[in-house]
Amino acid sequence: MKPSTKAPKAPKDPKSQPDAKDDLKTLPLPEVQKRLKSSPDGLQKAEAKKRLTENGPNEIEEKKTNPLLKFLSYFWGPIPWMIEVAVILSAVVRHWPDFFIILFLLLTNAVVGFWEERQAGNAIAALKAKLATQTQAKRDGQWVTLPARELVPGDVIRLRLGNIVPADARLLDGDSMSIDQSTLTGESLPATRNSGDAVFSGSIVRRGESNALVYATGSKTYFGKTAQLVQEAHTDSHFQKAVLKIGNYLIVLALVLVTLIITVALFRHDPILETLQFALVLTVASIPVAMPTVLSVTMAVGARKLSQKKAIVSRLVAIEELAGVDVLCADKTGTLTQNKLTLGDPFSVNNIPADQVIFNGALASSADNNDTIDLAVLDGLKDQDSLKTYKTVHFTPFDPVHKRTEATVKDKDGKTFKVTKGAPQVILALSKNADQVKPDVDKAVNDFAKRGFRSLGVARSENDDQWQFMGVLPLFDPPWDDAESTIASAVKMGIKIKMVTGDAIAIAQETAKKLGLGTNILDASSLGDSKQQETAAVMQSIEQADGFAQVFPEHKFHIVDVLQKQNHIVGMTGDGVNDAPALKKADCGIAVSGATDAARAAASIVLTTPGLSVIIDAIKESRRIFQRMNSYAIYRIAETLRVLLLMTLAILVFNFYPVTAVMIVILALLNDGAILSIAYDNVQYRNQPEAWDMRLVLGISTVLGVIGVISAFGLFYLGERVFHLDRDHIQTLMYLKLSVAGHLTIFLTRTRGPFWSIRPARILLMAVFGTQAIATVIAVYGVFMTPLGWGWALFVWGYALAWFILNDCVKLLAYRLLMPRRSSQTNSIRTA
Repeated sequence: MKPSTKAPKAPKDPKSQPDAKDDLKTLPLPEVQKRLKSSPDGLQKAEAKKRLTENGPNEIEEKKTNPLLKFLSYFWGPIPWMIEVAVILSAVVRHWPDFFIILFLLLTNAVVGFWEERQAGNAIAALKAKLATQTQAKRDGQWVTLPARELVPGDVIRLRLGNIVPADARLLDGDSMSIDQSTLTGESLPATRNSGDAVFSGSIVRRGESNALVYATGSKTYFGKTAQLVQEAHTDSHFQKAVLKIGNYLIVLALVLVTLIITVALFRHDPILETLQFALVLTVASIPVAMPTVLSVTMAVGARKLSQKKAIVSRLVAIEELAGVDVLCADKTGTLTQNKLTLGDPFSVNNIPADQVIFNGALASSADNNDTIDLAVLDGLKDQDSLKTYKTVHFTPFDPVHKRTEATVKDKDGKTFKVTKGAPQVILALSKNADQVKPDVDKAVNDFAKRGFRSLGVARSENDDQWQFMGVLPLFDPPWDDAESTIASAVKMGIKIKMVTGDAIAIAQETAKKLGLGTNILDASSLGDSKQQETAAVMQSIEQADGFAQVFPEHKFHIVDVLQKQNHIVGMTGDGVNDAPALKKADCGIAVSGATDAARAAASIVLTTPGLSVIIDAIKESRRIFQRMNSYAIYRIAETLRVLLLMTLAILVFNFYPVTAVMIVILALLNDGAILSIAYDNVQYRNQPEAWDMRLVLGISTVLGVIGVISAFGLFYLGERVFHLDRDHIQTLMYLKLSVAGHLTIFLTRTRGPFWSIRPARILLMAVFGTQAIATVIAVYGVFMTPLGWGWALFVWGYALAWFILNDCVKLLAYRLLMPRRSSQTNSIRTA
């Protein structure tokens, strides 16, 4: 599927001022009712049916791709085209072994790619699942229960405690409501909504009951526009680009050299059919038929290792992307922090013990209400059994008008008293000792606010009903225990962490300070959206920022987009619906433990354990996997160059085919089959983001390929001029040399230091020496070739090993020349 080149439309910030005068979420309610041609009595069934036809169902439209067409897309592209041509030509000249082998590799790569993408899931379907399935609406003046998908603009619905809001609506009459918008906006605290205010689909009613007038449904809702961002977010894979570049390099080189061979053969009047057959086999051997499969298998093996580290990979190419991530946008709530309000150290007046402030605040709380703040205060008690001897006679829950809770309590001696907690200014206004303590309380509240804490005042009244202010309780969302150390580890590995949160700047700055992130926090409301091209100054400020506050989905998406345009490989962590668009847009989206279905489906990697330390483990493992893929790419290019150049020069200069077509097929079978073991090799990761350095990859592989050609001609000279072997024996000699020396090359490409600097995995050693034992037996006993004998076979092994040592020295020199600035980084490499 081709990536979208159009910038997706971003939804409006639900808190921002409307750009248009007819914004239905902010117009006065009478005007909204007039425009929607509705009233608090709802719609008639006939009118609702008509509007359903006009507006469509209240669900997110899903763009589906035909599975067959999706599967066939894996056979489209430069490398698949060349492989398919090779399959057809093999059938035309009746080279059936080649035909079936190449066809098998082509089909395997397509099946692996298709299945891997299918397993990634569907983010739009997950977003649809989050919507309420049933709702109560007023039709013909009567309340009826109907599927949420049948709601239309103008419907009047009933919202109660625990309901998921089924569509964007304006509250009518009823209680002031507490609405949990955390999955939409990332805010850790519920928002208070009164009559006339807008509520958005996907949010949850935490307190209160009210009727509401629907003004937007389906993809026109704020939730639907978020889903649209997910659907339109596509990012090119750097892995696919790298494979394409390598493939193009080898294909062009092969076509040029094969064309040259055919031209010279025609000029010399060589048998045309024999020349074409040989050119075909040489072309097939040079095309990286197995490369996509080997790299996919390498990533699949790595994905299984990541799953053992509690990181589930849903998109294989994300492993390579994770290895290259240099900027990680970490969602604060639920990712850096626990998304759980926690009580801090309280401030008390008149030398009242701090634990007494907490205790009285707990008495003014009720666990039955499932209120976030009440639960946080109750959890702050050191002795949970201390409340058992007290009986709550009457409890008044928090409401936006009085801004406090109040409880009448009786102790074990039968004494009755009252306790209250709420907004500090409200509690002070009740208190008899307000004038005495107000300066200190105001200072404490301001200090808490600067640190990003929310403050609650606590007061107690004995029999005389005179309230006495006791102190202030600070509430905050605590970071995960391992967040700070994880961030420090990420920084050491060359990754810049940027915090992204919907909370206020003060809270963001305090959290960032605690985690050692830096305090350069930008207000996201000052940024544009995906439709806007930022100025160079704004782009630079985004790049240099330590984090972003007051962020909404379109901002997260935009931040990722800007960073990608600045040539960063961007990772994004998150857990809510609000994170889904950015998770999909990012090069590597990471859904943390406890994430919503939408976030998990949009992400490339899903964490199944709390905290952030698993991300560091995943990055280390992904960098090891990248090293394996990089090693194979250099090996594959070097070997292709070695065979192509040797064949071309031998034919042009000596008019001699150094190996037969059958020998080339056997070489490809043994070497490409065994090289799958590279997926299990021991490797090293580097303390810096990885990237496909094609200059380095092609440079090193070209050096190794050319040296291999020189050594091959050296053996050819010895065989013909020194030992006076006939051409048939020389062909067997060259076959064994190409096989042994070629497979030994993997031990050169797998390290940037001396070949002994990293111990190879046992499976790799067994695969290489096992296949070369087979190759030696074939050469010694002459299977499909002239028998060579054990003496000459041992000579070839000695010759190949001697050149292997020399090649390693040349490799080290090539690395020193091609990466002089980075040669010192060898010391920063860590062993797997």
